[in-house]
Amino acid sequence: MQNYKLTLCYDGTRYRGWQKQGNTAQTVQGKLETLLSRALEQPIEIAGSGRTDAGVHARMQVCSFRADTDKSCAELLALLREYLPEDIGALALEKAPERFHARLSAVRKTYIYRVWNSDAPCVFERKYVHAEPRPLDLDAMRSFAGGTNSLPFPPERKRAAPPRAR
Repeated sequence: MQNYKLTLCYDGTRYRGWQKQGNTAQTVQGKLETLLSRALEQPIEIAGSGRTDAGVHARMQVCSFRADTDKSCAELLALLREYLPEDIGALALEKAPERFHARLSAVRKTYIYRVWNSDAPCVFERKYVHAEPRPLDLDAMRSFAGGTNSLPFPPERKRAAPPRAR
């Protein structure tokens, strides 16, 4: 079976997050797995590089899956682009090394939080920004951004020094 790396973007407004859930079909992973499983006539399981919550969007979500198919990457990408809903976009598809796993192979994640700091409405960007009409506490925001809460990966554990021989 060939391993694939798929890069997506999506508007998460109408989805209950990335991860497939038993009580709803409205997840990004669920939509992808259903489409690929039907198109390739085999069960497809997709691993995402991370999960997003309900209503959260992604510009470059990487996922991986394995499939036994004679279709080229270009053909699979065209199929995804034709049949995915308009709020999920397939940006790129390529063959991946055997051991590639979207989550376990990730080396960096970037999160962007956009705030519209005005009492005027932000009509065209309203789904993609948090509207906050009150003045922002920039010192508190800088303090938070520099703290451990902004790290997408846990810090490396420090190893204890080996015991000294006496």
